[in-house]
Amino acid sequence: MTPAVILFSEAGIDTARRIATAIDGELHTCGQGGVDALKLLPKLFAEGRPIIGVCAAGILIRLLAGSIEDKRREPPVLAVSQDGASVVPLLGGHRGANRLARQLAEALNGTAAITTASDSQFAHGLDEPPEGWVLGTPQDAKPAMMALLLGAKLQLDGDAPFLAEAGYPISSTGAVKVLVTETIQRIERGIVYHPKTLVAGVGCERHADGAEVIGLIEAALRAQNLSPLSLAAIASIDIKADEPALHAAARHFKVPLRLFSATELAQERYRLKQPSDYVEDTVGTPSVAEAAALKAGPLVVEKLKSARATCAIGRATRPIDMAAFGRRPGVLHLVGIGPGEAPQRTASAVAALEDSTDWVGYGLYLDLVGDLRRGQAGHRYELGEEETRVRHALELAAEGKVVSLVCSGDAQIYAMAALAYELLEAEGDRAVSAVARRVNIETHPGVSAFQAASAAAGALIGHDFCCISLSDLLTPREAILKRLEGAAIADFVTAFYNPRSQRRTDLIEEAKRIFLEHRPPDTPVVIGSNLGRPSQRVRVVTLEAFDPSEIDMLTIVLFGASTSKAFLRGDGLKAYTPRGYAAKANR
Repeated sequence: MTPAVILFSEAGIDTARRIATAIDGELHTCGQGGVDALKLLPKLFAEGRPIIGVCAAGILIRLLAGSIEDKRREPPVLAVSQDGASVVPLLGGHRGANRLARQLAEALNGTAAITTASDSQFAHGLDEPPEGWVLGTPQDAKPAMMALLLGAKLQLDGDAPFLAEAGYPISSTGAVKVLVTETIQRIERGIVYHPKTLVAGVGCERHADGAEVIGLIEAALRAQNLSPLSLAAIASIDIKADEPALHAAARHFKVPLRLFSATELAQERYRLKQPSDYVEDTVGTPSVAEAAALKAGPLVVEKLKSARATCAIGRATRPIDMAAFGRRPGVLHLVGIGPGEAPQRTASAVAALEDSTDWVGYGLYLDLVGDLRRGQAGHRYELGEEETRVRHALELAAEGKVVSLVCSGDAQIYAMAALAYELLEAEGDRAVSAVARRVNIETHPGVSAFQAASAAAGALIGHDFCCISLSDLLTPREAILKRLEGAAIADFVTAFYNPRSQRRTDLIEEAKRIFLEHRPPDTPVVIGSNLGRPSQRVRVVTLEAFDPSEIDMLTIVLFGASTSKAFLRGDGLKAYTPRGYAAKANR
């Protein structure tokens, strides 16, 4: 997770910036003119984000005191003096804080004040191996460390260069045994590390059951007494990127899913023991499971089969660098950012934007979320380029990127979500690539303009409502007129999107005429312009007084139902639509 660098005083700004640069952190300014630290820090702590405060240690202790529960799950928390001379890990010493303290001390030319007994003598504890190794016997780490602190040495069986690098004494006659193995083993008077060297190559039929795939991988591991902790990844062909069973297996084993193209898998054809002509005719490579496993190294478990899946396990000579192994499944986030201002974004939308490698959208919408940008590549498009931008977003995700397709309001309401699914289904000239069809789609609803306008003016959508777009660019004019008539007769509160443009001026006038035939003249009308922006303006007028000539494309209009009401309060005229509670109370 991205570390959070917390600044409490301008006196520490230079140090905070140096820290953020050194660790690719996100800088937050608290206190006067900044965010509320009492709310921010517990939230970051609960998310598991490393926290580096440029402040006195006591400030962080007081702010996080109520959040401290389980030392085995707490993220690193460090205090750094304003001049960068002292770096003090406060929490999460064996979860990265001590290592981060040393890294920052080197970057700032300061001193890391390590107080953990093991880390003050060695670069890290036995229970904190670097990425690529997992401690298989955590219960044995503490007694082993105690023996080392009393002068014992390690007897190493296997490859674990990080131990010597951390300063641990190693001898062929050491009293503390260390075994490094992919197999399931226990040893007396020592510890076991499992290197992340195994890859389970998996092929499966469409819509295979996740439990079946998990069971098959477990059977493959058992066949050679292999530890699941040595599993580095599950690998398959890229057209399986959206296969729920593969994602379920990856979650079960707590490893990433990595994908290869048919061409990449076919490169292994001369090392295959069980090639298949049927598989090659179907997907373009003579093997999926076996070839994907071979991407790690020679097979340690040959291909096994279940009813709807296959699995083989390959072994690398050293822990696998996951950044260079295959591609992660691409994800397309369909993000609704709301009317525009930050407080009206959902937490889900913010998380998706922050997690993405790429943002795609109309330039204005990308600008509205510019405060969240932390190195994401921006792909800007003009109005009218909707299909081009959605296609580009899908193909970017097909490359293994995490893409946010940014929409104002809600992505499903007159925005890009429906077009994304339309292109996923399209055939012929409009079809996207086979890999793009399989990207994972996640939708993050946003506050739509009709909701924001109604809320700003009261509660006009308190009862049944509908939305109608008055743009005839994609919808025939006759269909729009039919819908206007239907909504007016049905007595819906009706929100009008795209109410008027320079070319199209009369449909909003037609809407007023039709609704006046079915509504009282004093029916409330809400007019919202530039919602969520500094120039926002929301008014309540009557249907009779409503002037269509004042409306533009940055405005949304809501006509009330015949039961809608308006009344004057201190902050202006408010409109709402009762649902019928008064009648219920009188029964």
